[in-house]
Amino acid sequence: MQEQVIVLGAGAIGLCTALSLAERGLSVRLVDRGAPGQETSFGNAGVISPWSIIPQSMPGTWKKIPEMLFGKYRPLSVRPTYWPRMVPWGLEFLRHGRADRVREISDGMEALCMPSIDLYRRHLAGTGQEHLVKDSAYVHAFRQINPDVLTSIDYRIRQEKGAQLELVGADQLRQIEPALSSEFQAAVLIHNQARALSPGRIMEVLADKAQRLGVEILRQSVTALLRTETGWTVQCDGDTLTGDKLVITMGAWSAELLKPLGISVPLAAERGYHLEFQAAGIELTNSVMDTDAKFVASTMEGGLRVAGQAEFAAVDAPVDPAKEARMRAQAKAAFPDLNTETATFWMGRRPSFPDSLPMIGEFPDLPGLFAGFGHSHYGLMMAPKTGELLADMLSGRAPNLDCRPYETTRFN
Repeated sequence: MQEQVIVLGAGAIGLCTALSLAERGLSVRLVDRGAPGQETSFGNAGVISPWSIIPQSMPGTWKKIPEMLFGKYRPLSVRPTYWPRMVPWGLEFLRHGRADRVREISDGMEALCMPSIDLYRRHLAGTGQEHLVKDSAYVHAFRQINPDVLTSIDYRIRQEKGAQLELVGADQLRQIEPALSSEFQAAVLIHNQARALSPGRIMEVLADKAQRLGVEILRQSVTALLRTETGWTVQCDGDTLTGDKLVITMGAWSAELLKPLGISVPLAAERGYHLEFQAAGIELTNSVMDTDAKFVASTMEGGLRVAGQAEFAAVDAPVDPAKEARMRAQAKAAFPDLNTETATFWMGRRPSFPDSLPMIGEFPDLPGLFAGFGHSHYGLMMAPKTGELLADMLSGRAPNLDCRPYETTRFN
């Protein structure tokens, strides 16, 4: 009898996992309360980067926190009611910012991010939507010139691992991205990247392909998980499902679902926002990061998207409307000719662990229960390889890399 796998959560991680499982011949049910890929995976900045291998916590990060919270750009915020949870999480986060630890984490990130472009192109092959992943550079734009910027630890790590980086001045930057403000005096170009022209549409295409491969997609809310003698039972608001193995890919909602099973993980809902300007009046050739305001801008099918902000709050806390005006003003400052009159405002929840790495693998005390969540700012990049690793684990193959950095027990 064919083994039945239930994947809970149909974002980028769940979709890629379901695809890879189906390709290995397993029977898969993919469950989500909403349409596949239209939650957090829908609204990201669209960067598909083999070189997004630098963790959020770095040497000296603690010195920058006051400026990030209260300075001119304020890319970081914490809801008052969240501070009791934020303090222990933040201390653990800062502990991972030592130089030696940063390099260890970067190795784990590299293994997941490096094949991202190739794996997305493989998943999209034959769908007629291959154009949704487009080659580009990643432009890190600076308002002040620092000729030694490439010697900083983040760029140094990338170069040591083989990234092609280039430091350009104001004149060359203006040729590359004419829409950028003349305030920007230099940029680091990270070559050999890609960008998604519509992350939401990519997810729709992957969902359609998964169904053609036999994946059953169910629109239901999950209410409880129960271990049985032979496998797992998933209670939903409309049905009860049974499977031999269960994969949790529910992003920021994963931690609450696992609590009744006695599993406690330091997963934070690091909420991000975007504005998408439908009649932007400008077009970018690459993904562009404003390194001061910490947002990324990219031209997509629906217009110019500006994505950023790191807001720590309860997973289902309401949207902060003040962020819209701030992001609109920051976008206009970076791109003076941008038409900001018409825009959609969106918020999503990044599932973030203090070490910037996800959990991937089986919970040792609960056989048949697998984790695939906690991908922080890197879910779009890490999704295809995460899916491959989980499919290997569930089908009995030995993964082709060291999975210890992603162990489910590492915070115990």
